[in-house]
Amino acid sequence: MTHIVHPYAHRLGIIRDWKSRWFAADKKSYRENIMVDETIRRFLKKKLRGTYTSGVDIERSAGELRVIVTTARPGLVIGRSGENAAKLRTELTEVVRKAASAALPAGKQVKLDINEVRQPETDAAVVAAMVAEGLEKRMPFRRVLKQTVEKVIAVREVEGVRIAVSGRLGGAEMSRKEELKKGRIPLQTFRANIDFAHEEAHLPYGVIGIKVWIYRGNVYQDTKTKVAMSEAPLRG
Repeated sequence: MTHIVHPYAHRLGIIRDWKSRWFAADKKSYRENIMVDETIRRFLKKKLRGTYTSGVDIERSAGELRVIVTTARPGLVIGRSGENAAKLRTELTEVVRKAASAALPAGKQVKLDINEVRQPETDAAVVAAMVAEGLEKRMPFRRVLKQTVEKVIAVREVEGVRIAVSGRLGGAEMSRKEELKKGRIPLQTFRANIDFAHEEAHLPYGVIGIKVWIYRGNVYQDTKTKVAMSEAPLRG
């Protein structure tokens, strides 16, 4: 039997870093930190829907909690003169204090950093959001898949893309799965830089699940200089 492993978790410590970066002094603080991280991610997923958010990284240091949001539409998140970012920071602080009062020192606010995705077509989470947006606009799913795959594979850095949708496609009575693939997706190669994302499109007749894999070549790391460089894929 095969074991299906998340492509991101499969490469942790090899070519990927953890999305939550902190150390816990004891078991109690570890449990609280895990709970707070999950609460933050659920809140931001709901709050930032439609802004093409790629990921949320969380860092902790002594007396500081930093949330790093990576999005393809930073203007929507920041707002005019930073109004939306300030409001979001305040709401995040309230959410963290409700989840665990000890997670943030008194008088301190959550620090919020917003990063921009330079090439949205190379990010699996952004591509999944694009597909979900197209399906929610009642576009035919085959057309959405074909147009998205063509747009992604046209980017120079991308060497392979695979998009799968499942559910009551086209409003059919019975759910099914359809997928479109172009290029190669070497899931078992640890040095393969594969980005993966899962998204849901909410339609009147049910929820459509969307999965996206994007292969951006192999990553080799020099242990002396600690510089990662992308090279052409090798057979092996």
